[in-house]
Amino acid sequence: MTRLDAGAPELESPAECDGPRALLLASREVPLGGIRAMEVHRALPQRDLPLIGAWCFLDRFGPQVTTMRVEPHPHIGLQTVTWPLVGEVRHRDTLGSDVLVQRGALNLMTSGAGIAHSEYSMGEGDVPLDALQLWVALPESRRHGPPAFEQHRTLPELSLPALAGADAEATVVLGEFAGVHSPAGVYTPIVGAEVRIPAGSRVRLPLHPQWEYGIVGVEGVAHVHADAAPTAVAGLQLLYLGVAREAIEISADQPATVLVLGGEPFEDDIVMWWNFVARTHEEIVEAREAWEADAPRFGHVVGHGAERIPAPPMPAVRLTRRRRRI
Repeated sequence: MTRLDAGAPELESPAECDGPRALLLASREVPLGGIRAMEVHRALPQRDLPLIGAWCFLDRFGPQVTTMRVEPHPHIGLQTVTWPLVGEVRHRDTLGSDVLVQRGALNLMTSGAGIAHSEYSMGEGDVPLDALQLWVALPESRRHGPPAFEQHRTLPELSLPALAGADAEATVVLGEFAGVHSPAGVYTPIVGAEVRIPAGSRVRLPLHPQWEYGIVGVEGVAHVHADAAPTAVAGLQLLYLGVAREAIEISADQPATVLVLGGEPFEDDIVMWWNFVARTHEEIVEAREAWEADAPRFGHVVGHGAERIPAPPMPAVRLTRRRRRI
């Protein structure tokens, strides 16, 4: 996925993630470029919350009937996580990958110092499409390394015993949840897990007290018991939970699906602009110039000609690190 809202962050004093929170945050609509523009909803980053663990970006494109044509575009310093809900997405990249991903499978692309890719829906006409795309910021130990791509068509599942009603089911997409590990490659302590809660059920989600977490509504309405009163989390909403929790309880009157995001608080503040995650303004400028010059750093996406998404102009101010304010 490629970002078009590539403005400069505001300068603010940082806030430490020093305890539990229960902050409900809404997604916002943003344009997605391409031959046929799509509307997407962005839950992360938030103005006051740039990261949850190493998670630095979450878009949902759908549900809608559309033609998706995201032409070749570059990334540095991150991993892209594609998690389809409805439909198929074709991924092609500069490593030669050319694969389809559909419901239940994971595409994970590690940019390292530089990679480019494209994403198309299947067929020539409009099709039902709904998917989540997330970015994971890479730590210093990996962000300058080589690019990589992996696809996992089978991911571990587990049952979460119910406190009331039927048991919930979870898929561990990335990292570790409830002692179960995804086979996908990660470079920081992290979790991304889809949890499906039956109607009338209440379950307990085990958490690491040292990690920070968020609950993202995917389908239906889930009630998260994180405070004196439960918080209803619907689609396109993000409930930030902070740190210092050993568990959280969640219930649903009707079937609901949520995404559990979390991880160890990230090692550093980041500079994020367009499709790049870095640490300095100069790194962003260097990557942008390399993309515009068609430099070997990003390679050529398999199966494409000269088509590509141009980088937007750099902002008139110096890019600074995004800092938490909650």
